[in-house]
This record gives sequence, structure tokens and C-alpha cells, in this order.
Amino acid sequence: MVNSRLEKKKKKGKRLKRVLYIFLTLFLAVVAYGGYVFYETYQAANGAFTELDRDKSKYRETEIEINKDPFSVLIMGIEDYSTGGENGRTDTLMVATLNPKDKTMKLLSIPRDTQVYYEHLGYYSKINHANAYGGKEMTIDKVEELLEVPIDYYTTVNFDGFKNVIDIVGGVEVEVPFDFSEKSDVDSSRIYFTEGLMKLNGEEALAYARMRKVDPRGDFGRNDRQKQIIQSALSEILSPGNLLKVDDIAREMGNNVQTNIRVSEGIGLSRLYAGFNASNIENVSLDGADDTSTGVYYFIPYEESIFEVRSALKQHLGLESATVQTDQTEDSIDSNE
Repeated sequence: MVNSRLEKKKKKGKRLKRVLYIFLTLFLAVVAYGGYVFYETYQAANGAFTELDRDKSKYRETEIEINKDPFSVLIMGIEDYSTGGENGRTDTLMVATLNPKDKTMKLLSIPRDTQVYYEHLGYYSKINHANAYGGKEMTIDKVEELLEVPIDYYTTVNFDGFKNVIDIVGGVEVEVPFDFSEKSDVDSSRIYFTEGLMKLNGEEALAYARMRKVDPRGDFGRNDRQKQIIQSALSEILSPGNLLKVDDIAREMGNNVQTNIRVSEGIGLSRLYAGFNASNIENVSLDGADDTSTGVYYFIPYEESIFEVRSALKQHLGLESATVQTDQTEDSIDSNE
């Protein structure tokens, strides 16, 4: 009897060891795979990191910590098909200010035809030419000069990256303001949009964001549609359902995106802004007048609008507010009418 009990205990012990061994093997395999995916994701996303030739903006007294302090990001959509990927013009220019304390964002779209002065050329030209003249650094300089606020971080994305990220997160939903069609960037086919809520894939979203010829509001309507895309894409990227796709998004970043936000900072931000959606975003607009006096179309911002935008962004960044001089503003408006 004693021997049979001992044998049963030995058999149970062996079975338990086998079960524990199998469980441990599976656990190690999962951990190893998770570590591999994390390493691959980290390496892929790290390929997007490109430092700027400066420690901080000239509009900053001290450096900031991205997960603690309010900060700004310049978003640049680059049209680089005609240049083979080399310093194309910026098709989209947006400034986003983020406040990690209240988890809010202000989003400003700068019209691509905004007139700015280029000292090295000695004449005025459009702000979207800056990337062709001097890359992202010159674009950042021109945006800082226009708004008088620091640009702490930047991100550039080309058309392929834009479309691919939208497809990875399953598309974006937008409220189409009116019926129109736009040519696809892939072939000569037309993409048709109907008024109301639509779900767009990457190719459709790019066409929707770029159209401006048939928009009665011109660049202003185009800017609003671009903001729609950005807001919807952010909500999708930060949604729980897309967190498992972080490795695919990271690989896309490594191929078609440049940014000076480090991977570790990006991971911290994604945790901090978990659950972030479009309701946390406030749109800021730059008003101005059309000018064709030189034979070339320019957008000339009103001084009053520039002061208001500067003040709003500075307040959100925790910087000193801009002071609006009423008499100067009125003179500036009169000169632009």
C-alpha cells in the first residue's frame, strides 16, 4: 500500500513538472515574441527620428519636457513626387499646441500661399516654398517668425505615409460639406464625395484633404477639411482597438515620416493622451485677404488675426500673452481692404 501511494505521488509530481515545463516554455515564447515585436517596433520607429540643429527654439528661455510641459508641433505634409523625395513643397502646414495638464490641443492650419519674406533671397514668396529653399529648418524658422511662438517639435509626412497610416488604422470618418469629385493621386480616376458622413480610406482621405479648386471657400475650406482628417486620424490612432497595430504604424513612420520626437517620448505621450478624441481639440484660424497685385496669388494675414492667433497659442503654451494694439490693428485692417 505504501509503495503504491509513493508511486502515485511520483507520477503526479512528474505530470505537474511536465505541465509547469510546458507552461514555462509557452510563457518564455510569448515573452520572447513580445520582446522581438517591441524591439522591431522600436527600431522601425527610431528610423523616423531626425534631430534639429538646435537645442531649443529662440522663443524658449529653457528647454521643455514633453510629458510635463505644454509644447508645440509643426506638422508638415510634403509633396515630394516631383522632386524624387528631395525637399518638396509643403502641401500642408499645421501647428498643434498640446497641454499635458488638461490634455487639450489647439490646431492651426497655415494657408500654403501665405506671404513671407526670405532674407537670403531678398524678396517675398509663399511659406510653402520654405521646405524647397532650406528644408524643414527654414520652414520652422518662417512659421516661428510669422507666429512668434516656439516650434518645439516637428513631424513631416509624405503622401505615401499619410495614406498608409490611414489605411492601417482602418480609415477615417469625416463630415463632407458638399458633393464634389477629385482626381486620385494613384491614377486618372475620379473619387466622388457626397455630402454627409463618409468613411474614407487612405487614397480617398488624401484626395479629400487636397481638393481646393471647387471649394467655394478656397484655402479656408481646404484647411478645415485637413483639420477634419487630422482630428479623426488622431482619435483612431489613440483608440484601444488600434493599439495592437502600433508595430505597423511604427514601420510606416520609419519609412515615410521624420520627427524629432524620440520613441520613448512618443510612448509616454500615447499613454498620457490615452482616450484623447476630437472634442479635446480647439481649431484656431488665421484670417486674411487675397492678393494678386504682383500677378501671383498670395494670402496676406490680417494683423489683428495674427495678434489673436499668437495670443491664443501663447496662452495655451503657458507663455506671456500677446498684446493687441487696437489703433494699430484698425490701421492694418484698413490697409488690407
